[in-house]
Amino acid sequence: MNLERLQNMRPLKKLLYAILGIITYPGLTIFNKISISGSEHLKELPKKNVLFVSNHQTYFADVIAFVHIFCAVKWRKQNKLGLPYYLLNPFTNLFFVAAEETMKDSLISRIFALAGALTVKRTWRAGGKDVKREVDIKDYEKITSTLKRSWVITFPQGTTRPFAPGRKGTAHIIKETKPIVVPIVINGFWRAFTRKGISFKKRGTTLSIRFKAPMELDYNESVEVILDKIMDAIEQSKTYMMKGKHHHVVS
Repeated sequence: MNLERLQNMRPLKKLLYAILGIITYPGLTIFNKISISGSEHLKELPKKNVLFVSNHQTYFADVIAFVHIFCAVKWRKQNKLGLPYYLLNPFTNLFFVAAEETMKDSLISRIFALAGALTVKRTWRAGGKDVKREVDIKDYEKITSTLKRSWVITFPQGTTRPFAPGRKGTAHIIKETKPIVVPIVINGFWRAFTRKGISFKKRGTTLSIRFKAPMELDYNESVEVILDKIMDAIEQSKTYMMKGKHHHVVS
């Protein structure tokens, strides 16, 4: 049985989400403080063709927090996580884009792969070295086909490094599938959690997650223009860099 089929088995995903949710809930709400704003923008979204674009600070903790929030909003229709009753029936029509090599590193990465990772080959980096290679059309089709029936989270920078350039693949996908695009700006995760795991670096950290209103995009604009708008929306553009608005500062 291949990975894609396993990912689409709802009972398996519900079980994985429930287990991961129970394990990670204290780290988000007890040992640290989570601050959520803009979740009202999630309540009326359709069940498919919604693309979330976000800056990126850790490999897994960011995505885990998103899953908690999506489940809480869909199940309880409220803005705060509260007690995790939503894990009794978690929202599972959700996938996230991740580098293929990242999903092979550890046990938690393999679990995440089952939980909904759309693994892709990086075109600019592999094995810790800079490379240049063509986009794998299978990776592109994997994302576009999934987006047509689900919610998908992607990190346009493809790295946890702040103010790294965005990758044009995100804009190509937007032009083809014409999804609702919801920007997310996160903060504090780099301080609270290790980059490649879910163990703590520092407790008592404010974890900030801000959902913005769906973007008004002209899908006929160039890839470059769309990408610039995406990077500005997630506050990782050159404009924000020049203003000194570093995303490693909790506001």
